[in-house]
Parts: sequence; structure tokens; C-alpha cells
Amino acid sequence: MAGSSFGNNFTVTTWGESHGKALGAVIDGCPAGIPLSEKDIQVFLDRRKPGQSDLSTQRNETDQCEILSGTFEGLTTGTPISVIVYNKDQRSKDYTDISQAFRPGHADYTYFEKYGIRDYRGGGRSSGRETLGRVMAGAVASKILSSIGVTSICYSKSVGPVEVSAYDEDAIFKNPVYMPDMEAAKKAEEYIRECKENKESVGGVVECRIKGLPVGIGEPVFEKTEALLAQAVMSIGAVKGFEIGDGFLASEKKGSENNDSFYMDGRKVRKSTNHSGGVLGGITDGDEIVFRAAIKPTPSISLPQNTVTSDGAEVEMVVCGRHDPVIVPRAVVVVESMALITLTDLLFSDMSSRISKVEKLYV
Repeated sequence: MAGSSFGNNFTVTTWGESHGKALGAVIDGCPAGIPLSEKDIQVFLDRRKPGQSDLSTQRNETDQCEILSGTFEGLTTGTPISVIVYNKDQRSKDYTDISQAFRPGHADYTYFEKYGIRDYRGGGRSSGRETLGRVMAGAVASKILSSIGVTSICYSKSVGPVEVSAYDEDAIFKNPVYMPDMEAAKKAEEYIRECKENKESVGGVVECRIKGLPVGIGEPVFEKTEALLAQAVMSIGAVKGFEIGDGFLASEKKGSENNDSFYMDGRKVRKSTNHSGGVLGGITDGDEIVFRAAIKPTPSISLPQNTVTSDGAEVEMVVCGRHDPVIVPRAVVVVESMALITLTDLLFSDMSSRISKVEKLYV
């Protein structure tokens, strides 16, 4: 199976290269009758586009999307939705000097060894611009989930050594690093600029919260909710770690500290805490889903680095071009999109889990 498609019932296929003519996504399995326009998708794209501040790459891409199929008179038709974004400001000549050398931290070497050919123009298919397709699909998934009351919020939990100590949801979109803590955001900005001046880059952690999912979403044994969320989020090129709920902290606790006690809220079962992150046995428990993704530092830095060429020569290189000193802020919407795609797919899988659900729909 080719590796550019994700999902079973709600499927997404992304295509395109960083310095090709365009990038896009084909989204299949979207129900008919959902209001959808380019504006709905553009809201998501604008959150990840370059040049939003001096903390991101100055590549001047507006990332304007165009829906090619799957809608009619503002509504989805139930057929594949194809969306495209044209590249406008690619500078392939910036990469000519490194066309034969493998950039440390990039996929240049592994792609070359796998395929015997390498698109050195910004990384080709392994570039962060591939995430455009994910974000467009995430926008569609968001429309589907919002129709049943599911909401999501995603933000930078930390940048380098700077971690949020407060949570103000309104602050997230009021600073360029998408932090829910304005004081931490200012410190993060200062740290990023310091790294940038020193020709360095920095990583961080993205946290995602999703509310409103019903109990029972997730497929045992190999397609558990957290398993597919991990696969989806770890498929993002910059992500090097994933944890849900208390995550690795749970390994330090006793059972009595980690278990979430149940109680009755009227006729509904509730949990007194949420160490599980909203998932038990791979199935949603009705609580808020909370997970985190660790984002590595941008591998393209302007410091001299040792590497080798495709013919085995050892050389020193400096990566030129326009690059983000930090990926974290622009990765926020990508992480959120992959979560929404995954949960939409699992939601559709759950529709046939009981005969009563089938009867309700067809009898």
C-alpha cells in the first residue's frame, strides 16, 4: 500500500512537492450535505502559512486554496473532494549548492537510499509543505465533527525551555507562538530570536484538546483511538514523540494515583479525574481527549555542519534558503488536523458497531 493515504472510511491522500507546481489533497468519504467553501478551508491554511511573523520562514506564500471537486452550490456532494494550492514563491536555486550533499536532520539520505533518486528542492515530498494537504483535510473533518458538537483547541505547550504555566484560551491567537499564556509567549519569542541570531533553531511541545466525542469511539485491538492518533501525529515529519493523558508521567505513579474514579452525574457515568486522556481500552470514555506531540528543532540551520555527498565524499555544508527558526507554532494546526481526521474516521467506523445503530438508520 502506498504511504500517501490515511484512513479507512474517511480517507485522505496528499500529493505534491515543496518546489513543484502545486500541492493538494483528495478527501473521500465525506457525507453529502455539509456546507463547505474555500473560506472554510482557508481559515485552517492561514494558521500554518509561512511569513506570519519574523519567527517563521519568510517564504512569501499566500497558500490560497481552490476546491476542484466534491461540492455543488456550497454543499458537499458525497463524492471525492479535491483541493489544490499552487506554489508561488519557490526558489529552487537556493538548493543548488547542496544538490549532492545530504543535509543533517533531513530525509535526504534515506529518500536517496530508498528510491535511488532525490528531489533536493527543499526536500520534495519530505518537506513541511506536504502538510498543506493534511490541513485542508483537517478543515473538512472539523466541519463534520462540529455538526455533532465536537470542538478542538490546539496550542504550543512549550518552546525550548519555556513552558506555559497558565491557560487562557483567548490568548492562543493573540501571540505568534500560539501559547495560552501571554507571559510565557513573550519569553518564548525572546528565546526564538536569540536562537535565530545564533543561527540555531528550537523545538517544543504541542498540546491538543478535543471535547464532545461520545463514549465508544475506537476499534480494538489494533485500531485503538490512541494508537491511530499516535500513528497520525507521528506521521508528521517534525514530530518525534507522542503521549496521551498523563503519558510518560503515568509510569511514575501508583495505580491509586493513576486510576480515574467513576461517579454518576444524573444518569451519566463521569470520571473524577482525566489521567486517561479521554481514552480507556482504546475507546473514548466521553471525557476530553488530551494528548501532546514533541516537535524537533528545524533541521535547516545556518551553522556549518559535517556531512557526506551522494558519492561518499566528506564535506562541510551551510544550509542556505529561507527556513523557520522554530516549527512549533505552524505545526499546531497540523497536529490538530491529523487528530480531527483520525477521529472522523473512527466515528464513521463506529456507526456499524451495533445492530441497533444500523436499524436506527435504515429501519
